[in-house]
Amino acid sequence: MRTRVTYPYEIKMKAVQLRLEGVPCKVVMEELNIRNKTQIETWLRWYKQGEFHRFKQPVGKQYTYGKGPEYETDFQRLEMENKFLKQQIEVLKKYEGIGKEVVGQAAVELVELLKVDIPIKRICMYLGIPRSTYYRWKWKSINPNSKHKLEQRIGELCKTNKYRYGYRKITALIRMEQVVNQKVVQRIMQKYGWQCRVKVKKRKKTGQPYHVADNLLNRNFTANKPLEKLVTDITYLPFGNKQLYLSSILDVYNGEIIAFTIDSKQDTTLVLDTLSQLGDIPVGCILHSDQGSVYTSADYQKAIKGKGITMSMSRKGTPADNACIESFHASLKSETFYLDRLTCTTTAIVEQTVRDYISYYNNIRIQTKLNNQSPINYRKLVG
Repeated sequence: MRTRVTYPYEIKMKAVQLRLEGVPCKVVMEELNIRNKTQIETWLRWYKQGEFHRFKQPVGKQYTYGKGPEYETDFQRLEMENKFLKQQIEVLKKYEGIGKEVVGQAAVELVELLKVDIPIKRICMYLGIPRSTYYRWKWKSINPNSKHKLEQRIGELCKTNKYRYGYRKITALIRMEQVVNQKVVQRIMQKYGWQCRVKVKKRKKTGQPYHVADNLLNRNFTANKPLEKLVTDITYLPFGNKQLYLSSILDVYNGEIIAFTIDSKQDTTLVLDTLSQLGDIPVGCILHSDQGSVYTSADYQKAIKGKGITMSMSRKGTPADNACIESFHASLKSETFYLDRLTCTTTAIVEQTVRDYISYYNNIRIQTKLNNQSPINYRKLVG
C-alpha cells in the first residue's frame, strides 16, 4: 500500500503561484517534487474558489468537513483577496495578442462574478482601475452598437462567407441590420486580416486564331433583359485524380450561370451538351466566346444557327473581351479550391464542389453591381 504524502502549506501556495504564472504542470511537479498532477489542479481550484483554509488542513476526511474559519483576521482576508485578484488580471494580460479591449471585457466578467461577495468599488481598487472605467467597459459590452459588437458581427459575416467578400459587400450586409460607415468596416477588416482573399491570377490560353465571327459584344457587358447577351468559355479543373473541364454559359444581364457541363474531355461534345441546356432563346440573342477550336467547329456553328443565336467571338489573344465568364471561373477556383486548399482531391469532390458553388453563386452570393442581390434574386425583383 502506497504511503500518503503530505505537502506543507508553503509548497502548495508555491505550486499555485507557478501555475497562475503559466508554468506547465510538469515543470512545477519536477521543481517542487510533487507526485500527482491532479493534486496541483485541486489546489488551484481551492485557490480560485477562495477556500484558503483547506491549504492548512491535513490529508484525509477533513477535506469533506465544513469550511471552518477561512481567515484568522480581516487583514489576512483582504490580503488574500487582493493577491488573488491581482494575479488573475496579470494572467489575463500575459496572453499573447491581448489588448486593452479584451482586458476590459475580462475585467467586466471578473467583477460580475465576484460582486455578489465583494463590493464593486473594492474589486476595482484591487484591479487598479477607476470605477468609472469599469462602468464604461460594462456599457460597451452590453451596447449593441458598440465597436466590440460590430467587430464580432463583421467577423461572423466574414467567416460565414469564407472570406470571399470585401469590405463593400460586408458593409452592405451590416447595413441591413444597423447604420455603419464603410470606412469603419474596412479598418476593422484590415485590423484582423479579414480582407477578401487575393485571387490567383492566371492567363488563359488564347486558342486558335481561326476567324468565324466578329466581336459583336465589344466588351459591352450590360444587358436590358435576360437572354439578350450570353458569354461562354471552358476552364480547367486540375484538382482531382484526372483532368476535368468545365464549360459554362453566363447571362450578362444578371451574371447567372444558366448552363454548365463537367467532363474529362475538352471536345465539341462538351460545348454541345452545355448549349443543349438552353431552352427557348429570344430573337437577337448574342452568344460570345473565344476562338477555341471547339467554338469554331462546324458542328458547334451548326447548333448555334439551329437555335437562332448570333455568334460573337473575342479577338485573338485578348481574354479581356470575354471578361465576364473569365471572372466567374477565377472566382470559382479562388473561393473554393484555393481557399479550402482542395488542390489534390478526388474527382467526385471536384464535381460536387463545382455544383455546390454554382448553386451558391446563383442563389446566395451577392454582387455589388446587382444592388447587393444574388443573380436569381435580382432577376425575380426586377422581372
